[in-house]
Amino acid sequence: MTIRRRDRVGGLPATAANFVGRAGELEKISLLLLEQARLVTLTGPGGIGKTRLAVEAVRGFSRAKSAPVYWVRLARLARDSDTAAVEEEIARSVVETDFSGRSAWELLIDTFTRVSTAGRQRRILLVLDNCEHVLVSAAVVISRLLDALPELTVVTTSREPIGWVDEHLIAVQPLAPRHAVALFRQQAELTGHPITGREQMTTAAEICRRVDNHPLYIQLAAARLRHQPLVVLLRGLTGRADDARLRWSHGPRFGADARHRGVSDVITWSYELCTEEERVLFDRMSVFAAGYDTDADEDGSGASVEVGVDLEAIEVVCGDGDPSGPGEPASPGSDARSAVEEIEELLESLVDHSLVTAHITPTTVRYSLVETLRVYAQQRLRERSSAEIDEPARLAQRHLRYYRDKIAYAAAHWFHSDGQHGHVSWARSAWADTLTAIENSLADGRADIGLEICLGLISLRMPFIRGSLREMRQWTQRCLDAARAPTTKPTERQIEAMAAIAWLALTQGDHEYAARVLDDCVAACLADETERQNWRQMPERDIGLPAAVEFTWAMELLFVRRDARAITVFTRARAAFDAAGNAGSAALSELYAAMAAGLLGTGQQALELTERFLESARASAAPRAESWAEHARAIALTKHGDPGEAMRLERSSLAYKFASGDLWGAMWVVECRTWSLARVIADALTTLEVSDRDRLVAPAIEIAHLAGGVEALRTKLGVDIGKLGPYADESAKAVEVARRILGPDRFIEAKARGARLRPEDGDVQRLALGTLVIEAAPREKIREAEPTGDWLQLTATEQQVATLAAAGWTNPAIAARRGSSVRTVDAQVASILQKLVLTTREDIIEKVPRSVISIVGIEAARRPRRGKG
Repeated sequence: MTIRRRDRVGGLPATAANFVGRAGELEKISLLLLEQARLVTLTGPGGIGKTRLAVEAVRGFSRAKSAPVYWVRLARLARDSDTAAVEEEIARSVVETDFSGRSAWELLIDTFTRVSTAGRQRRILLVLDNCEHVLVSAAVVISRLLDALPELTVVTTSREPIGWVDEHLIAVQPLAPRHAVALFRQQAELTGHPITGREQMTTAAEICRRVDNHPLYIQLAAARLRHQPLVVLLRGLTGRADDARLRWSHGPRFGADARHRGVSDVITWSYELCTEEERVLFDRMSVFAAGYDTDADEDGSGASVEVGVDLEAIEVVCGDGDPSGPGEPASPGSDARSAVEEIEELLESLVDHSLVTAHITPTTVRYSLVETLRVYAQQRLRERSSAEIDEPARLAQRHLRYYRDKIAYAAAHWFHSDGQHGHVSWARSAWADTLTAIENSLADGRADIGLEICLGLISLRMPFIRGSLREMRQWTQRCLDAARAPTTKPTERQIEAMAAIAWLALTQGDHEYAARVLDDCVAACLADETERQNWRQMPERDIGLPAAVEFTWAMELLFVRRDARAITVFTRARAAFDAAGNAGSAALSELYAAMAAGLLGTGQQALELTERFLESARASAAPRAESWAEHARAIALTKHGDPGEAMRLERSSLAYKFASGDLWGAMWVVECRTWSLARVIADALTTLEVSDRDRLVAPAIEIAHLAGGVEALRTKLGVDIGKLGPYADESAKAVEVARRILGPDRFIEAKARGARLRPEDGDVQRLALGTLVIEAAPREKIREAEPTGDWLQLTATEQQVATLAAAGWTNPAIAARRGSSVRTVDAQVASILQKLVLTTREDIIEKVPRSVISIVGIEAARRPRRGKG
C-alpha cells in the first residue's frame, strides 16, 4: 500500500462554534478515558451531536494527557463495505507516509505499536466516526485492533452499538431545554433574525420542544427564519399529517454532511439501514402518542414510566392478528415478520437503530417515537395504504378499541387485588395514548367509544391523579355532544356521561352548572311530572334513578347541602352499581358513603360504616382502596372516636398517596390531620390546668404550618375548598382552634412559614408525615453559614478545582475532566495553595466549607480508579 503525507485525512475536526451544553456527557466520556476504557461508543439518532461531542471530549483528553488522537471518517465508505475497506480507510487516516507493499492491517499495527512505545505517554485514541452503515465490518476491525493493541482506546460514533464485549455506551440525548434555546438563538443570529423579547423567547422554546430539542432539527428550524417568522414556523409543527418539518428546504449546501441537509435525510439514513420487518413496525408505531426523551432534563433525572407504551400495547395494536376477532382484512406488508412473538426483538433492533426510544425503569420498559420520528413514520404509513385499505385508519381503529377495552377493565377492577395498583399505574402511564384514542374517536365518527373511555377514566378517578378536572370535563362534553342526537332522548350511556360531568363540576365548585345538568339527567329518566318537579325533596325514596345519577345527587347533598341523607343515596347507588356488575363504581360509592358518614352522620353510623369499609378494603389487598378507607376511617375517628388512632391512619394513608404521586388525595389527608390535631387540643382543654396549656402550643403551630402548606397545595391544584361544604367547615374549625391557642399574630406568622413550603417537592406531605422540619423546608431557610475567610478568595473556577483536589483527583485527571491542559491546572492549584495559605494540596480539605463537604465525598467516589491519571 502506498500512502503519501498529503493523502492523510485523519486530523481532528475543528471545534464547533455552536457547541452548547453536554457537560454531563463530556464528564462521563472524560472519566472513561481517564480509566482507560477500551471502547467508548456514542450512540444516538442522526444529527443529535455525537460527532461534535466526540471532538470536544477527545480534544480535552488529548490536551490534558498529550495523547495522540486519530480521527477516521467512515461516512466516506459505501454502505456495507467489507473489513478490507474499513482497514484501508483507517490506514488512510493514521499512516502519514508509506511506500511499501504491506497491507493496511500491517501498516496499522506497525504504526500504532511505534507510537505507543514512544515517550512516556502510551495511550492512543482512535476515533471512528459514523459506524452504523458499516457496522459489521467496523466491529470486526475494532475487535481485532483491541486484541492486538493493549494501549489503544477506540471511541466510536454510531446510531447503534458496536456490540463488543466491554463496550461502554454513552447515549447522546437531546439538549436540555435551556441549551436548546441557546442553540436556536445562536443559529437565528446567523440568519439576521435574532430572537429578542420574552414572547419570542417563549415561541422559540416551544419550537425547540416540538422538534424534540434535537440540535440538527433546531439548526434547520432556525434556518427557516430566512423565509418565515417564528409564529408561522411554530404553526407548521402540528405533529399531524400537515406537519411542515419534513418539507423544510435543505440547509447549507456546503460545510454540512449531505445526510444532514434536511429532516427527512437524517431519518432516512437510519430507516434504510433497517429490515423491512423493522420498517413496518416503525411505521405502525406512529399510531401511538408521541413520546419525549426523559433524560434531557437539566438534572438528568427525567426517567418516567409515564412516557411511551408497553410491549403488550404494541403487540396488540401493531401486530397482524385481529385483537377483537376475525373479519379484519390483511394489511399491506403483512407478509413481513411482525407477529406478536417477534415484535420485542424488532423493537430492540429499532432502539439500537436510534429510531425508537426505550424508557427503562427498575420495573418496566416502555417505547415511544419522538414527535419528529412519529411524523416521518406517519408519512411512511400513509404510503403503505392501498385502494382497499387505509392503513392509518386501520391502525387508529385498533388503537381505539385497545384503549377502550383496557380502560373499561381497569375501571371495573380497581378495587380488587389482581393488580389494582397496576391498573391505576397503567392508566396513569397511558394518559397520552388514552387522550389520543379519544381524539381519534371524535375524528373518525366513533364518539360513543370515546365517551366510554372518558367514563372509564372518571370511574378510575384519573382526573384527580393525571390531567385535570377541567380537561376531563371538556373531553367528556365533546364526546357527549358528538355522540348525542339533539332531537332524541339521551341514551343510558349519555345520561351516565351527563351525571359524570355534573360530578366533576360539583368537585370544581361549579354548583349551579352541576344542578342544571343533574336536572336534565332526572328529566330524561323520570316520566312522572310530580317526581320530576320534587325529586330533590325525596332523598330517602328510591324513585328509580340510574346509579350514576344517584351518585352525583349524593355528591350534591354532601358538598352543597351538607345533608346527612347523602349517606342513604350513596348507599343506594352502591347497590345499583353492584346489581349492574360494576364493582369499581360500587366501591367508589361505598367510599363516599363512608366519608359522608364521618363528616355528617351520627357517631355510631360513622364508626360502623368506616370500619366495615376499611375491613373490605383490606380484604381486597388493594393499596389504593385501603389508603382511601384509612382516610375515611380517620375522619370518623376524629369526629367521634380516638384522634390519636386517626392520626396513625392518616400517616399510613398519606404515605401511600405520597409515594404514588396522588396530590389530590394527599391534600385531603393533610387537611384531615389539622382536624385531628384540633380535636386533640379541644379534648386537652377540658382536662388541662391553665398552667399546663403551653403543651398545646406545639400542635397548634403544626396546624398553622399545615394550614399554610395545604393552602399552597390547594392553590397549585386549583381547589376552592370554600365550595366543598363540610370539608371547608372542618378546616375552618381547626384553624380557629389553633388561632385561639397561638393568638392572631403568632398564628399568622406560623401559617406564613407553612405557606412557603414547596408543594411541587412534596414538602407539605413530608411535614405531615413528620419527616421534614419546617425551619429547614423553605429554600431561604436551608442556607448554611456562608463560607468565610480564605475560601471566598478563590474564583469560581478555583473553587471547582479545589473541590476536585480535595477529593484526591490528580492534576492530569482534573485537566482531563475539565478539558484544559495540565499546565493550566498546575497554575490553578498553585494559586489555590497560595490563597488558602497552604503548602500541600492534601491540606485543601481543611479549608473546604461544610456546604461543599458532601460534594467532595461524591467526587472522591468518582475519582478515576485505574491508570496513573
